[in-house]
Amino acid sequence: MMHTRLSLLALAALLACTRTTAPTSAVTTPAVTPSPAAATGSPTTAAGLGVTAANAMVVSAHPEASRIGLDILRKGGNAYDAAVAVQFALAVALPVAGNIGGGGFLLYRSADKQEGALDFRETAPAAASRDMYLDKQGNVVPNLSTAGHLAVGVPGTVAGMVALHQKLGKLTWAELVQPAVNLAAHGLALTAKEAAGLNSTRAVFVKYNPGKPLAYLAPGNGTWQPGDTIRYPELAATLSRIRDQGRAGFYEGRTADLLTAEMKRGKGLVTKQDLKKYEPKWRAPLHGQYRGYEITTFPPPSSGGVALLQMLQMLEPFDLGKAGWHSPTGVHLITEAQRRVYADRATYLGDPDFGRVPVTQLLDKSYNAQRMTTIQPHRATPSASVTAGPGLPAYESDQTTHYSIVDAQGNAVSCTTTLNGAYGSKVVVAGAGFLLNNEMDDFSAKAGVPNAYGLVGGTANAIRPGKRMLSSMTPAILTRNGKLQMVVGTPGGSTIITSVLQTILHVIDYDMTLQQAVAAPRLHHQWLPDQIDAEQDALTPAAADSLRQRGYRINPRGAWGRVDAIRILPDNRLEGGADPRGDDTAVGY
Repeated sequence: MMHTRLSLLALAALLACTRTTAPTSAVTTPAVTPSPAAATGSPTTAAGLGVTAANAMVVSAHPEASRIGLDILRKGGNAYDAAVAVQFALAVALPVAGNIGGGGFLLYRSADKQEGALDFRETAPAAASRDMYLDKQGNVVPNLSTAGHLAVGVPGTVAGMVALHQKLGKLTWAELVQPAVNLAAHGLALTAKEAAGLNSTRAVFVKYNPGKPLAYLAPGNGTWQPGDTIRYPELAATLSRIRDQGRAGFYEGRTADLLTAEMKRGKGLVTKQDLKKYEPKWRAPLHGQYRGYEITTFPPPSSGGVALLQMLQMLEPFDLGKAGWHSPTGVHLITEAQRRVYADRATYLGDPDFGRVPVTQLLDKSYNAQRMTTIQPHRATPSASVTAGPGLPAYESDQTTHYSIVDAQGNAVSCTTTLNGAYGSKVVVAGAGFLLNNEMDDFSAKAGVPNAYGLVGGTANAIRPGKRMLSSMTPAILTRNGKLQMVVGTPGGSTIITSVLQTILHVIDYDMTLQQAVAAPRLHHQWLPDQIDAEQDALTPAAADSLRQRGYRINPRGAWGRVDAIRILPDNRLEGGADPRGDDTAVGY
């Protein structure tokens, strides 16, 4: 049995500050008392609700995509139709992350309580190999897995949307793709954020696309200004082929010819056979509970669902509301849970089609309660002394985007989709006008070596042909007593899991409105590096000083994540929470 660092005397003295509901396991979880400096103010977010609507709601990362999704709902489409339309609209309106050259995870729950998890994650090409990003000395070659043609995995987005429509769609396929065709052909006004993003990436676009005319570049040597109209004629033609031919409009014919020619041009690995063989997969969602709520989320190859449920199990015995939002005590508990879960992630999680992933053991309540017995009441646990939990079988970006949709019938979609890094591999398919992913960086190029997000992986996530790379994407749906309560997800690379966790905690433990929960400043810890990342105003000076005294290193960071969520209010209205960190927009009727 694992040794706990808390003496029996200290444990007995601290038990009074746990929640009155005992953990449902035989393992005793140590209580942690609030310190005298625990009190903090409320998060600095605008008061009140987000956008509310009586019938249906779409929340996405771009106002045009949200508008298109709502139009589909208004004309009689369901949430799944709207998801397809939003996905293709984001491929035009949000090139930094929206895509047809990437992949993602979609979670759904129908009005009659049916559910499913659609995995349209990219796969490694058949020519990929475990050590393809290492030099002759066995060291990782910088940037090889993050930019350029060799970083590209086989795209899954179009196949995923086709599978969703075939199973659950109501309107015709052409009706759902046409709005994106129109957007690409006629153009749209650039937001300030997207104009800045395209301008700052100009030199990189030129580097990886020599000699190509790119719609992403401002004319001449100029720069984009907010409000400028940007058009994508080549992308419009590609989307037209997808509209008319469905899956074959991307994975065969003209688009496949252009994509594979691009691969040959830059010595990439994706072939016509890779495209032809790609298949999305329907998987069984994961389930957990937290304070009377049922949590439905995504299984591996997402690490996010397992990690989210682990952290909620670890935290449920503690009264976070009493400790206070971002108090030293609350941050201590949440950080120590995050530290242990990310250590497990690095060791055990990978593609379940290529080896055993011990999900059942990782989600065992006694296992997670036992993991929390190793925390000290008022001291940080150095990450160097934290490893993955023992006794489990060994298994040999932050630019993503998310949308949440609830229709008038009560069908719900939570979908996270990605190119991985900002603008993916930076490679644009010549003649087809779309960006390709750099998703191969989400594999472990070498066990123990961090990827672009600082995430460390092991052999469970090693590169193999046809394998899906591990992801942090964490689409989630919450219900209570069988009734839909919340739909939530976010981009953010390694911070996705903790951002979804905090949004849930903000609503359930800290009684925030959904808009407040989405907007509140965030904290993040991922085991390695051993630091708490902190957005501006996430901690009061007193709380930060208290945490430093406990042994934590505070790392100030710019804003991360773009949580897009929907909550069902007690009066059955829908509240949309759109993240103010981006151009995210909630619309409903």
